[in-house]
Amino acid sequence: MVNTVNLNQILEDLDATSALEELQGITEALRDAFSVDHIVYHWVDSAGDQYGCGTYSDEWRDRYLELNYHRIDPVIAGCFQRFHPVDWKRLDWSSKASRHFFGEALKYGVGNQGFSIPIRGPNGQFALFTVSHNCDDATWEAFTEEHSRDLILIAHYFNRKALEFEPNRQPEQSRALSPREVDAMTLLAMGYSRAQVAETLSISEHTLRVYIESARFKLGALNTTHAVARAMSRGLIVV
Repeated sequence: MVNTVNLNQILEDLDATSALEELQGITEALRDAFSVDHIVYHWVDSAGDQYGCGTYSDEWRDRYLELNYHRIDPVIAGCFQRFHPVDWKRLDWSSKASRHFFGEALKYGVGNQGFSIPIRGPNGQFALFTVSHNCDDATWEAFTEEHSRDLILIAHYFNRKALEFEPNRQPEQSRALSPREVDAMTLLAMGYSRAQVAETLSISEHTLRVYIESARFKLGALNTTHAVARAMSRGLIVV
């Protein structure tokens, strides 16, 4: 389902945005990069104001708002109760209202499959980053299995950029790296290969990848090299 598009370039374009309105183009580029039907981002800031951008049709957006569907949307309810990404199939669609809502969404081209990532920011901010598509279960399972980590990184990076435009936003404190993340980033900065880092820290390469991905999230980095550079520039590691 994914096209041969440089996602790092899209993230660099995201980093270069200077206004909320420009994020709409990023959602369209991400949709095309992943070759899915829709990419949508929706946030509620600390003052209760809402902002959304994405590729759903204007007709569905207007109907959703007009009928206050956020009150019965199982995706909103399910993600608000969780901290981890949610596949729509694992949500509760058993009520009559939920089934009616889902039928409406299908009519407006939302797609029968979805993967939503809840994000909680400072001062009560809550956001959702959603990918949706129309396909069979096996195709969707293969897609999310292969790309969920990239989608999570993109979601948090997207949210970090959106937060920059929140009115009266207080500067966000840097998230500290754990001791093991510092060790891993330091050795990588010194030029060690991943295999050498894992051997030096007496851990598996799989565990090392977990530390590196965690550091990337905290630093809002595009890739490992970017994470090392940011960690050094912020004084989180010293080489």
